Amino acid sequence: MPDMPHVLLVEDEPAIADTLVYALETECFTVTHALTGTDALAAASHGNFDFAILDIGLPDMTGLDLCRRLREISAIPILFLTARDGELDRILGLELGGDDYVTKPFSPREIVARVRAILRRTKPSAPAAAHSGLHHDTAAMRIHCAGTLLDLTAHEYKLLLVLMEQPGRVFTRDQLLDHAWQDPGAVTDRTVDAHIKSIRSKLRATCCGAENLIETRRGLGYSLVPKS
Repeated sequence: MPDMPHVLLVEDEPAIADTLVYALETECFTVTHALTGTDALAAASHGNFDFAILDIGLPDMTGLDLCRRLREISAIPILFLTARDGELDRILGLELGGDDYVTKPFSPREIVARVRAILRRTKPSAPAAAHSGLHHDTAAMRIHCAGTLLDLTAHEYKLLLVLMEQPGRVFTRDQLLDHAWQDPGAVTDRTVDAHIKSIRSKLRATCCGAENLIETRRGLGYSLVPKS
């Protein structure tokens, strides 16, 4: 995933748009906001986007029509927003090439989590990550420390991999929750602390001193110490 994925947001309600722009930009996305389908098509024809969020009820065309038009020029992932919860709309949206569907009202944090999940699912696999004795086997989805397999749970694996992919970057607990939990709203940020503690314990048991690779930044979050 790019460091700053570019999102095309098409939403004609300013209050909703402002909330989503703030949530996405806070989580290191670049956002271009369009009020109409016509504006969105113009932006899409001149810019490179990694993702599109489309409101179904636009003033000049439906989000479904816009999706159909976008699919003629782009294969970017698409998330629909709608005030209706009709099965027909959901099915039609997915058949037109949409990747997900969210009914209003929704949590901006949920939207960010869904965008990240879809980008991870649709982007090509990154090369195997390696860092200071840690090695990620992409195909097997396993992490080794000094050649020894770490016996990680699914959430531990996802957390450690996030840190490995960007050494030195400080991730907040909320950011780690969004990366490692399918429904981040169902757990608390203290869940991250418990899992980091468990990862450190397994690193210590596998390769002495490796637990120090995960650095706690008080009041901020966690990071993986960059390779010196």
